[in-house]
Order: sequence, then structure tokens, then C-alpha cells
Amino acid sequence: MTKPLIRPACPNFSSGPCAKRPGWTVSALQDALVGRSHRSKPGKAKLKAVIDQSKSILGIPEDYYCGIVPASDTGAIELALWSLLGARGVDMLAWESFGRAWVTDVQKHLKLSDCRPYLADYGHLPDVSQVDFSRDVVLTWNGTTAGVKVPNGDWIPDDREGLVIADATSAVFAMEMPWSKLDGVTWSWQKVMGGEAAHGMIVLSPRAVERLETYTPAWPLPKIFRLVKKGKLDSAIFEGATINTPSMLAVEDALDGLRWAEGIGGLPGLIARSQANLTAIAAWVDRTDWVDFLAVDPATRSNTSICLKIVDPWYQDLPADDQAQKAKQIVTLLDQEGVAYDIGAYRDAPPGLRIWGGATVETSDIEALLPWLDWAFAVVKAA
Repeated sequence: MTKPLIRPACPNFSSGPCAKRPGWTVSALQDALVGRSHRSKPGKAKLKAVIDQSKSILGIPEDYYCGIVPASDTGAIELALWSLLGARGVDMLAWESFGRAWVTDVQKHLKLSDCRPYLADYGHLPDVSQVDFSRDVVLTWNGTTAGVKVPNGDWIPDDREGLVIADATSAVFAMEMPWSKLDGVTWSWQKVMGGEAAHGMIVLSPRAVERLETYTPAWPLPKIFRLVKKGKLDSAIFEGATINTPSMLAVEDALDGLRWAEGIGGLPGLIARSQANLTAIAAWVDRTDWVDFLAVDPATRSNTSICLKIVDPWYQDLPADDQAQKAKQIVTLLDQEGVAYDIGAYRDAPPGLRIWGGATVETSDIEALLPWLDWAFAVVKAA
């Protein structure tokens, strides 16, 4: 139980808000347009730059619309659900807490009677073969609280009749997104790019725009959800004229992250960094007998929100409440040592560890963390 000698240079492994890019300091915000209107010419230019650079790095098709919306990814996905759903029945895939929350919203708040949830336990994906693409489909591309991702979009047909809406907040910028298979995609700045919270992004396909312009929901839409003006898409939103007032400090930070991404090779560079983090953890899991991935199928292991379960027989023999307590003790030890902050499993997930492996996290810090995980487990087990 000797403490490891090497500590992570950056102990920030939170799954949101996530670690800032390597080398980030507050000086990165020195050109922020503070004290100016976001509707001024330079204000709109900065907002438009976030949109344009995001589309460029992510390879979003030219005929897709990309915009900045309020309230982080939660606001963005809620906007999509409240604005697009209701014209057809909807199939909803959920395998962790956020996906289940969207099911609750659609069933209990939008009160759609023709809603078919396909649910799976933590660690598994639902059976996607059950999905009917003549209906709308809603899913989380990467289940942040389960560490289970959709491995690809091959199962989504090109000739689908309904829309496919994906909450992809912990996937975008770290995974290949099959844009032609998706009609509404949302994320926030605070995940893979390590930006600040409270702002969301939404991408709409031409088919989603057609839905907006030809279908009016039966329920009232609050102002922050309105994408249509006089029966047509309010295209100004997708040129930087945001629905409400954004933080220009957060906008500057988003631009800083995008410039960093371009400097490391764009999307391929971002994905490679995140995959290297997963590879390092996977190698450690393979040689470690007390821990395993929560994701059962290796093809579905998230390379961003990397969720681990404790499988040691000593731990498995404990009552459920004691298991949760022991997992928290491990997390607390690591926090007290200053080697890992905020790596406990999400409150609704099975007890365990959740280590963010997005592109802003250095693989050297992941590698330095792993011996500390062994040390903390040994200390708690011996107590």
C-alpha cells in the first residue's frame, strides 16, 4: 500500500465540466468581447466563428444548420424534442440516466401517447433491431453515466421516414458522427472541448428543417425553444444571432478550444487523443483483477466517459449499501491526495468510478492515475 511516486500533472478527470485544454490559462480569454453587445457586429462575428469552426472541424455537411442555443446540452436536446416531436410516433433508446430522463420528458411532459421506449440496464445497449424508422427515433449517442456508446450508425437507414435525434454531448469532437444518418444532434461546450457550461449547440439536417416548417406542435413553445419565425426557419440563429444573451467570456473560451483543436490536427487529432486515454485504461483493466468496464461489449466502450465497476470478490460479497460506501471511500481518498477529482460514478449509476478520457486529458495523466487507483482500492479493502 505504498503511495505511488508520480502524480498526474492535472488531476481534473470530471465528466463535466471537463478538463481545460493542455496549457490553458485565464489569459486565453484576454480578447473576450466583454462589455459589448452580443448583437454588435464584432459580437456576432465571434458567435459565427464558433459555428463555422465547429462545422469545419466536425465535417458537418454544408446543407446542415448549426447554431448556438441556451442552457447547455440539456437545453439543446429539450429544444429539439419539444420542437420536432409529435408529427409521428417515436421510438426512444435509453440505457442510462439522461436517456431515461428524455423518455420521461416525452411521456410525462409532452404527453406523447405513441412513444415506445426501448430500455437497457447500465452496461448494455438496447436491441436496436426493434427500432422502426418510419417513426422518429431519439437516443444518446454516448451514455455519459454508463460509459456505453453506439459503436456506429450502420443500423440507421438512409431512406428512413422519421427523424433521428441524438443527444451527443459526450461524443461530438471525440467520435466519428455519421451526419447523414442524423437529423438533430446536440452537445455542449463543457465536454470534449473543455469549454464553459450554459451554452448548447444544435445541428439540424434539411429533413429536420422541413419538419420545423411544415409541422406545428400541439403545445406552446417558450421563447428559448423557438426556431421558426412566420412559418420559416429563423436562419439568423444559425448565423450567430442567438435566441438569448450568451456569455462572451464563454464564447472566447470556446474559440480558444477550437483553435487548439485545429492545431493538433482537427477531428482526427482529437479522436486519437481520446482513444489513447481509453487504450491506457483498457491495458490496465486487462492486468487488474479488481476492476472491469461497466460496458459489457468492448465495441460499446466509451472513450470519453470511461465507467468502471469493482469486481473483486471481497467487494461483491458486501451488501449494496456497503459497496456504495466503499466506492465513495476510494473516490474520497484520491480527492484528498489531490490526484483525481470528481471520478465517482454518477448518482443514478451503479457504484464505481468514472474517469473522463476526452481529448483535453493528457494520456500521461491517465497513466499516472492508474497506480493510484490500485493504491486507493488496497487501502479501502484493508481498512
